[in-house]
Amino acid sequence: MNKVILLLLVILSIQGSSQTTELILASDVWPPFTNIESKKAFAIDLVTEALNRIDINTKIEIVVSEDILKGINSGDFDGSAALWINEERQKNYLFSIPYLHNQLILVGKKGSNVSALSFSELSGKRIGVIEHYAYGIDKSDAEKINFVRSSDDQQNLERLLSDQIDYMLVDILLIQYLLKFQVNDVSEYLEIGPTPILVKSLHFALNKNVPDAQKIMTLFNDEIQKMIADGSYHKVLELNWIQADLDGDGKMEIILDCQTAGKEAPRNVYSVHTLPFPDHQVTTEKSYCIAGNYYSCWDNIPQQYKNEIIMETQSFEGMGMKLNFK
Repeated sequence: MNKVILLLLVILSIQGSSQTTELILASDVWPPFTNIESKKAFAIDLVTEALNRIDINTKIEIVVSEDILKGINSGDFDGSAALWINEERQKNYLFSIPYLHNQLILVGKKGSNVSALSFSELSGKRIGVIEHYAYGIDKSDAEKINFVRSSDDQQNLERLLSDQIDYMLVDILLIQYLLKFQVNDVSEYLEIGPTPILVKSLHFALNKNVPDAQKIMTLFNDEIQKMIADGSYHKVLELNWIQADLDGDGKMEIILDCQTAGKEAPRNVYSVHTLPFPDHQVTTEKSYCIAGNYYSCWDNIPQQYKNEIIMETQSFEGMGMKLNFK
């Protein structure tokens, strides 16, 4: 029996010594989610922070979008910090829980009708999208719409303002920052849809051939939940409040990242999941979570938290997200 135990200890020791400690992850330039090192990249930052907390280093390779999957399949890269999921990709890759949702909003020129709730309402329209992104739009709808592919949001904006396209699809998170940093430009030039027209979950992905891939993915999933609870998730996104189902009870909580809640109840809360934009009405129990304590409504939050919010942030240009309207 002692020999059996000793053999098991030796095997476990060998396995532990070969554990993956660094991952090479590929992404393209897709602000504000993935970008070069000098620019803000929320998806990369969230993934690298979660992996760092489980003692796994990352090396980020920024490549053109069509080379991401090629490189993962060939073994040049271990995976990607930010991929949309589909059945074909699941054959070869492991995917994390969604750590963000790309909630795509219909944006038009000032005065445009942006009330469409589905692509079926946009037959014959020209819609600007980003080249090489797998939006997963229903084929019957896609055949009726003229999708104009561009290299980035800036090119889409220029085409929109010059009437080359009727609408562009813009992520809700970029809209949040446009409203924060360029509200005058947005108000003068754009109409923003009230509800996401397309929602895509964003995942950390690994090639199934990566050693310890399943273990890494399990630990990563646990760590993302911890980051939401302890406020480090908010800090990466540079948002004071976020909304998520923190305790897994099927009800959404509005979660504070610090001890300062502000003087008024938050209105424009970024949802980790998929609720309408921009004003999320939360009426369920345990609506607010501050420092691990739950409060059913804003009035029940202790006065000690209701101080003015002062958030430090780098410039919008430094985030690599500023759009030029002229």
